[in-house]
Amino acid sequence: MNRGHLIPVERLRAAVNDLMLGFGSEPREVALVTDNLLQANLTGHDSHGIGMLPRYANAFLEGGLRPNAHALTKLDSGTLLALDGQAGFGQVIGHEAMELGIARAQAHGSCIMALANAHHLCRIGAWAEMAVVAGLVSVHFVNVISRPMVAPWGGRDARFGTNPFAVGIPVPGREPVILDMATSVIAQGKTRVAHNKGERLAPGQMIDNFGEPTTDPKFGVVEPLGALRTFGEHKGFGLALVCELLGGAVAGALTAHQPGDGKQRVLNGMLTMLFDPNRLGDGAVFGGEMQAFLDWVQASPPEAGLSRVQVAGDPERASRARRSAEGIPVDDNTWKELLAAAAKLGRDPARVASLAGVAA
Repeated sequence: MNRGHLIPVERLRAAVNDLMLGFGSEPREVALVTDNLLQANLTGHDSHGIGMLPRYANAFLEGGLRPNAHALTKLDSGTLLALDGQAGFGQVIGHEAMELGIARAQAHGSCIMALANAHHLCRIGAWAEMAVVAGLVSVHFVNVISRPMVAPWGGRDARFGTNPFAVGIPVPGREPVILDMATSVIAQGKTRVAHNKGERLAPGQMIDNFGEPTTDPKFGVVEPLGALRTFGEHKGFGLALVCELLGGAVAGALTAHQPGDGKQRVLNGMLTMLFDPNRLGDGAVFGGEMQAFLDWVQASPPEAGLSRVQVAGDPERASRARRSAEGIPVDDNTWKELLAAAAKLGRDPARVASLAGVAA
């Protein structure tokens, strides 16, 4: 197994900030992208963390990612927004889109926001977290335009992306519920993480290039590529279809319907529904019911080996607390890929390593 490095958060932040300068990004973009990626690592989702930067670098050099782009408003009718991300960093475009949607929902009670043509929006739970901080419920349907990586239920090759689905629910008196999941069994980035660490996948997660079951993560990383399976068999497939139709066709005006072109860019469309639950009735009443239900569910005796029943958002909060104190683990292969990306972008890999406190 590839063990790698355990890097303090602020040292890793400094290193990523330096690498980001190679994109020609303005200071605000550097800060938003860096923080978003580090938050993904902190929450335990290394698939969406700093390990994405080598792919971002390739997408930028190919012309598929546009630094310093901003969300362009195509339609604004108060409670309906249609935005174009102009292939800009998803961390910036997503942040700007959510700011607009949140403002509309606070003013009108609800907002439906369609976002098209954003480069990789990264961890969709980050956008649900923005909404709950503002006291809003949010629901997100997302599609992925890149090389197809997920097989339909009953199929033997990849036909669409990992198509994330997320929901954020503020709960009075408790931490919010943040459901954030790919509609595939695992996110594509988790195959990269496993491959870089020299680990195997669990059975039932992936098929190889012949459509046969495999536990080798290389089929999600290097040619010839295979395909991930949807979670929950036909049920996950059904939700993936809904994400493609709403996040892709409706919000993004672009769906996955052809083989990949070999490009590294990842475009997302996202349909987001935001609303203020307090506008629907007595907040004290439904807030109390939320607390009662969650208390009831978590009072269930845990299975052997578990300390307690967790709800969506609990594992991420626990990981964030632990990694904030201990540092973020980065395996050797991912670290080498990061330094190679820095060199491609014209940054000094030795300086990036030094800022992280890692021997060159």
